[in-house]
Amino acid sequence: MKMIRVIIPAFNEEKSISKVIGDIPPHVTEIIVVDNNSTDHTNKVAANAGATVLSESKSGYGNACLKGLSYLKTLDQKTDIVVFLDGDYSDYPEEIDKILAPIINDHIDFVIGARVKSKRESGSMTFPQVFGNWLATSLMRVFFTSKFTDLGPFRAIKYKKLLNLKMEDKTYGWTVEMQLKALKQSLSYAEVEVRYRNRIGQSKVSGTVKGAIMAGIKILGWIFKYTFK
Repeated sequence: MKMIRVIIPAFNEEKSISKVIGDIPPHVTEIIVVDNNSTDHTNKVAANAGATVLSESKSGYGNACLKGLSYLKTLDQKTDIVVFLDGDYSDYPEEIDKILAPIINDHIDFVIGARVKSKRESGSMTFPQVFGNWLATSLMRVFFTSKFTDLGPFRAIKYKKLLNLKMEDKTYGWTVEMQLKALKQSLSYAEVEVRYRNRIGQSKVSGTVKGAIMAGIKILGWIFKYTFK
């Protein structure tokens, strides 16, 4: 039986985090919520819902994910697959098995949940998100002959392969860094279509002009860094 752990970065998600945790299939080994400097009761709600709760005081999506990975390294019990999932209930946690299937059944290394238009709720992705995804994945196709169509945060990867990527981005570039490094290391990868809905609360990235601009700069920076590396 595969040991599967889910890492959920969370910042002020007290209204959604219990729903996310509650919809994760029971066969998942452990649910890890990384409270990224929340000013509400995210940590208490997550703990009451049955998650392992970690605290990361340094702001940034990547910092929260790195905290989760640091925790995995301390465990005596092995981890086979790591799933990353947002804490705002925009993803459908019950679709984890769809994300895991190519890894478990077909020995794929890395799987992205692709938020295709036909499965997206109206308004669930802003124009900057849609355009940013299109631009980033188009550039990856040109420079790396990639087949990625999305930078979706709902994803799964073999734990040992993830460690080999030596992830380092601390903020907005975490997802694209993982995909670029997977391409550079010739990992096998796949995308599966997933549903996507309007999040609970305001987005910390696409919901603000500053967040959208900074995310775009970071994503393009990673792409050009690896293009000429």
